[in-house]
Amino acid sequence: MSTLNHDGPLVIALDSSTTSTKAIVVDTSGNIGHIAKRNIQLHTPAMDFYEHTPERWWETSRETIAEVVAQLSPRERERVTAFGLTHQRETFAPFDENGQSIRPGILWLDSRASSQIAKYGSAHVHELSGKPAGVTPAIYKMAWVKENEPESFEKAHKIVDVLAYITFNLTGRWASSEAAADSLGLLNITERDYADELLDIAGVRRDQMADLVPPTEEIAPLKDELADEWGLNRGIPIVAGLGDGQAAGIGSAAVSPEIGYLNLGTAVNAGVESPHYKFDPVFRTHVSGIPGNYVYEVLQSSGSYLAGWFRESLGDPKLLGAPDPALEVEAANIPPGSEGLITLPYWNAVQSPHWDALARGAVVGWRGTHSRAHMYRSILESIGFEMRHNLDSIEAGTGVKLESLRGMGGGTRSPLWRQIMADTTGLPITITLQEEVSALGAAVLAMAHTKTFGSNDVATAANEMAQLGQTIEPDMELHEQYRDVAEVQRKLYPQLKDTFAELHELIARFPSSRPESPTEQE
Repeated sequence: MSTLNHDGPLVIALDSSTTSTKAIVVDTSGNIGHIAKRNIQLHTPAMDFYEHTPERWWETSRETIAEVVAQLSPRERERVTAFGLTHQRETFAPFDENGQSIRPGILWLDSRASSQIAKYGSAHVHELSGKPAGVTPAIYKMAWVKENEPESFEKAHKIVDVLAYITFNLTGRWASSEAAADSLGLLNITERDYADELLDIAGVRRDQMADLVPPTEEIAPLKDELADEWGLNRGIPIVAGLGDGQAAGIGSAAVSPEIGYLNLGTAVNAGVESPHYKFDPVFRTHVSGIPGNYVYEVLQSSGSYLAGWFRESLGDPKLLGAPDPALEVEAANIPPGSEGLITLPYWNAVQSPHWDALARGAVVGWRGTHSRAHMYRSILESIGFEMRHNLDSIEAGTGVKLESLRGMGGGTRSPLWRQIMADTTGLPITITLQEEVSALGAAVLAMAHTKTFGSNDVATAANEMAQLGQTIEPDMELHEQYRDVAEVQRKLYPQLKDTFAELHELIARFPSSRPESPTEQE
């Protein structure tokens, strides 16, 4: 039975992420009436290579939209007034004129381009694009393609992000949102247009890029044949959306500088809104889904991925990496600080605060009395230590002290991790009730486009549609104790930085010959 309101407009929102595509139907109160999901296989053809078959971005979008629309009554279909889109940022692929991919899509967490990061990364590129030199921006992986597979770009009609490819299939127009394409690292972020010098680094031409549309504006109407196929009105606008990180913030109504969002997903990221542009060594700056605004965001790529890796590799083999209640209880009974066991959680290199593609993980302080539960707790604590350090930089950038965080993502299902994050950051964390919070953020922009709340103001729509639940309060006495442990952890990276570089050189001499194994992440 539908939980949607009985009147008012409805929007369909689509979120194409690292592991799946989801479509939802949303009303003006933020109720999600229907949801559909299709998985996308993650390919790992070599060490540090992460790829998708790009056609799956559209196939899964078409299937999920069709499924949610099929669950609507005829009256509800009449009420659908806009589509909102969000996507996994930084991911890209080259396509021919018909939308057929020329090579697999290269994902945001792919770290093949370490030499290109060293070659092209600079403070100037950071200031121009808002993106520190690191693993995630597509510009460096595009440069890798330029230098290693030049024919892939030479043959390409378009080289675009996920959102632009889906938009092309929905509308026939190769276009993306300014708040989506900016994550590629090719835009002069203050002018919100492609920068020729960044295109040159990437080895792509301006005519190969998607058109740019400001967030909340219409990109183009839905194709008539798709409207007819799904039983929807013709002419429904496809609204320019945003990247999934910014979308999560808007979906949780973190729309002012004193309220941050904290996404405990495959990666852990956090951010705040600001009306001013700044660039900083620790955070990256994105175009916001709120027109005219920016988002200061920190990224830690080893989030619930790292907790899942631990459970799969070192946990109960019968659970196949699934959450382990017994392990959670055992880790909760270990004193804060894990009795001297400290983790550097750089399993997938490090983004904020160091942006070092060669960094690796480390666990320091082992004693014979330590157990698997000690290491598990140490991993969770280490992510909190990193986050507090990164939030310090965000507060310095905005000039506004954070008062609270809005928490979302799979990691919030763990009571232990929720409390550890509150205690290590020293901030209350209010959990969002809707799990598909990035899709909800895209729905907010689509609903703002309809001016249902009197204007196209995104913050107003977000506050009307966000649904919030429990608040986890920090133990401030424990927070002060954690600060001492965090200081010890913070010394590890400078001491190991050269060692990581030496390991990289050693591994380069012995390349992996392992076969590809498809990867599933939470």
